[in-house]
Amino acid sequence: MNLDRAVLAFAGLIVLVSLALGYWVSPYWLLLTAFAGLNMVQAAFTGFCPAALIFKLFGVRSGSAFR
Repeated sequence: MNLDRAVLAFAGLIVLVSLALGYWVSPYWLLLTAFAGLNMVQAAFTGFCPAALIFKLFGVRSGSAFR
C-alpha cells in the first residue's frame, strides 16, 4: 500500500467511525467528520496532510499525491 491509498483509507475510516459515533453516542462526533472533510479539501490545494507525514514516519512508501 502506498502513501496515497493509506491516507485515503484512513480518511474514510475516520469519516465512517465519526458518523457511527455521531449516530449512536453524540451528535458532537460529527465535528470530527467536518474536520476530516476540511483537512481533505486543504490537502487537495496545498499538498500538506498531517496523516501523510505520520504514515511516512512509519515507513509507508511514497505515492504520487503526497511526498
